Amino acid sequence: MLRDPSLLSDSLHVEGGGRSSLSSSDAASSSSSNDFFDVVDPGSSSGRNVIARVRRMDGSDTKEAITRASSALASWKDGTTASHRSNLLLKWSSLIKENANDIATVMTYESGKPIAESHGEIIYGTSYLDYYAAEALRPTSAGGGSIIPTPFVSATTTAPTSSSLGGGGVPTTTTPTTMPRGRIMTVNEAIGVCGLITPWNFPIAMITRKVGPALAAGCTIVLKPSELTPLTAVILSVLADRAGIPPGVFELITTNTPTMVQEVGNEICTNTNIKKISFTGSTAVGKAIMKLSSTTVKRLSLELGGNAPFIVFGDADIDRAVTGAISSKFRNAGQTCVCADRFIIHESIVNEFVTKLTNKVREQITIGHGMKVGVTMGPVITSNQVQLIKGKINDAIMAGATCIYDGSALDKLGPNYIGPTIITNITPNMALWHTETFGPVISIITFTTEEDALALANDTPTGLASYVYTQDMGRIFRVSAALENGIVGVNEGIISSAYVPFGGVKESGLGREGSVVGMNEYLETKYIFLNV
Repeated sequence: MLRDPSLLSDSLHVEGGGRSSLSSSDAASSSSSNDFFDVVDPGSSSGRNVIARVRRMDGSDTKEAITRASSALASWKDGTTASHRSNLLLKWSSLIKENANDIATVMTYESGKPIAESHGEIIYGTSYLDYYAAEALRPTSAGGGSIIPTPFVSATTTAPTSSSLGGGGVPTTTTPTTMPRGRIMTVNEAIGVCGLITPWNFPIAMITRKVGPALAAGCTIVLKPSELTPLTAVILSVLADRAGIPPGVFELITTNTPTMVQEVGNEICTNTNIKKISFTGSTAVGKAIMKLSSTTVKRLSLELGGNAPFIVFGDADIDRAVTGAISSKFRNAGQTCVCADRFIIHESIVNEFVTKLTNKVREQITIGHGMKVGVTMGPVITSNQVQLIKGKINDAIMAGATCIYDGSALDKLGPNYIGPTIITNITPNMALWHTETFGPVISIITFTTEEDALALANDTPTGLASYVYTQDMGRIFRVSAALENGIVGVNEGIISSAYVPFGGVKESGLGREGSVVGMNEYLETKYIFLNV
């Protein structure tokens, strides 16, 4: 299946012990079931076809990985130049691009997303490595600092104002003078060993968005990817080795059972050698990480849940809004943290919007296995998630909502499939509205005034992304300012880039990823006073 099967080699080894090992389902037949766990294809007809087996690691493996990363820190942080780290990131990015077909195939089989989306994610993911390779060289970030004019003064002295002295040589008139004392220098230094925990829905981009700035800044890392999509992380690790990233700088932990996941997480959160944690995932888990890591006062970056509003005003370009709605909502089957969830449509245009949206969905969305030609939307990641989505839909309909477009009847494809669904007459008390759906469901509420729209949009504990469609420039600035979100897309449904700061407010998290701001998340500023 793969042009280069060694990307998923039987034994991945770094000095000091096994970092991760992976075998094909055939080669792993002699391995203990306690040592390996299955990686499955969610798009298969059973939803459980095993595509590979990955080593199951625990808390002690994690502790050893952290020790190796800690031992490698000094040579990576202080023994390499920013230029050297930049070149390694560029080499790593180049190797990922060279192996794009194999990586996209693996990503589609383990995550379910269409092959075209997998290729798009490779471009998106490597853009973070390319960006931070360049950012490593800039004095505003890695290793940079400044000289600040000193506010300190030397002790006040006195001096005669004329040559005439009286009273036994004591100056009769003095003038106080001040002299600057010392120099002030600030430097940025790598924060240290970082624990990175990534989700399944963007198996490359969620890793490179964290690892890129961490390595560029001079940090070493211990990465725990999702148990649902570890294969892409394994390939990234293999290619990092081939690019020349030294042993201990990039440590990989793979595991799957709730007990093992908890062990690994506890070790990352409480180990004193870990100085920073970056986590992308649910708000509930993010809160648990905050609590557990507080015992060692770690730096945190948390990109947590969302429930994005999509507001369409009466003066909007409706065709443009429909296009944005489809690109935002149905990418990765609606399983993105920034996808539009709550559609807030002005009452004067709601009928036209729904009609055009329904027609576009019918024309553009083809559901099936991600490797099939022409498929534009794959499965949901697990059958449990399918049941949660269907439960919310059924509850809303029983409470009076109207299903305009029903995509639920896809059992013939497999247990993990649910098609695009459009529901109107939603009320704010419905779970489909006030909780994140993480699936291909469009829930629509109408509004009358701008104030009504903002009240609906902000009535949520989360605040990651939001979308606004209007042609009124005054409204654009008013609404953008009033929305309680870290990201606002105006007349646009795709908003992520390596060049921009990505993150939320309220219970959607702390910190930012991407741009120079994302680089600074991995740096500490040290102030040095020089009195020479």
